[in-house]
Amino acid sequence: METIINPDRSIWAELLKRPLLDTTSLNESVGLVLDEIRQKGDEAVKKYTGHFDNVELENSCVSEEEIVEAESLVSDSLKDAIKSAAENIEIFHKAQLQEVKKVETVSGVLCWQKSVAIEKVGLYIPGGSAPLFSTVLMLAVPAKIAGCKEIVLCSPPNKEGKLHPAILYAASLAGVKKIFKIGGVQAVGAMAIGTESVPKVNKIFGPGNQFVMAAKQLVSIADVAIDMPAGPSEVAVMADNTAVPAFVAADLLSQAEHGPDSQVVLVTNTKELIAEVEKELEIQLANLSRRSIAEKALANSRTIVLDSQEEMVDLINEYAPEHLIISMGNYAEVAERITNAGSVFLGNYTPESAGDYASGTNHTLPTNGWANAYSGVNLDSFMKKITFQEITPEGIQSLGPVIEKMAEAELLEAHKNAATLRMKK
Repeated sequence: METIINPDRSIWAELLKRPLLDTTSLNESVGLVLDEIRQKGDEAVKKYTGHFDNVELENSCVSEEEIVEAESLVSDSLKDAIKSAAENIEIFHKAQLQEVKKVETVSGVLCWQKSVAIEKVGLYIPGGSAPLFSTVLMLAVPAKIAGCKEIVLCSPPNKEGKLHPAILYAASLAGVKKIFKIGGVQAVGAMAIGTESVPKVNKIFGPGNQFVMAAKQLVSIADVAIDMPAGPSEVAVMADNTAVPAFVAADLLSQAEHGPDSQVVLVTNTKELIAEVEKELEIQLANLSRRSIAEKALANSRTIVLDSQEEMVDLINEYAPEHLIISMGNYAEVAERITNAGSVFLGNYTPESAGDYASGTNHTLPTNGWANAYSGVNLDSFMKKITFQEITPEGIQSLGPVIEKMAEAELLEAHKNAATLRMKK
């Protein structure tokens, strides 16, 4: 990791850039795949599954037999862990349900808002170098709580043409019935456009690499809604002299091992901490099976030293990280000043991996600085809100003149007349 000491604010934006590909060429190549799926449906999906996943599949739909087989391959201890995580996720997301509240804005004018589930949702579950069965829970559990009628799940197959058993077990546990062995751009295209075998959905959820993110953004133009622009994973750690170097290093590596295009950032006001963290990084890297991936990510990452907490907070809010860990003595006070972050982890004993798996919060979060405008996935993500209003005869007499005056000023006579006629009646 490169270390920068007291950088001037004028270069913060340059320092905090993510390691992204050229989006022009990226969008072009992704667009070609989507166009072919639009024209040829399952035939194109099959072709690109063979090309990108190196497996030829006659049928991409997961059978009931495969789900039963997968359950037998998952250890009892992992099943128990998945069940425990699912329960916590359910508790946290059920608490987000809201009662319908009717408001009388003026006498005789009643307004309210009702949450209605999105009928058909598509879940994309990364499964290449790391089968993210935890993402199944993060997406399927709230979708079920919301009341989505149809849940379609896509995940890339391995070279034997199968999905990881834990992915299938988690999907079955969460009640997902339509599961397809399709990954990457072709999965996004199939769910957004619809093919002979894959149903078209109304909204697509799920993280992925830059190709998946580009596909989601392209299909969102005219085909389907998406949760957010979720790309390569990232974490920022704010640390002072109360931080535990081994913990900081572990949290940095937990994101670095996601992929070579992931990014980690350490922001500190304690220069002495840097050498200790670097030492821990070396020790822990040596024992990682995904060491080469983590090392590539670390090469794109930085340690930034700033003198004051105020500057640290300002820099983090400019960076708008997907994950933010605050390992500082006054972490509660610092957290109150954070305005741009996907999910925040407080204190020395709250690892980012808790949110990834089992605390109950959702790990599908905005990346690439989008936390300055987007929330992470939550129960509302699977719902749309419809407003209602009811006006009594007395109410229209009270509100009507306001409507008339405003419509007249906007030169919209029919709008004015709609209120006038009712007032006269």
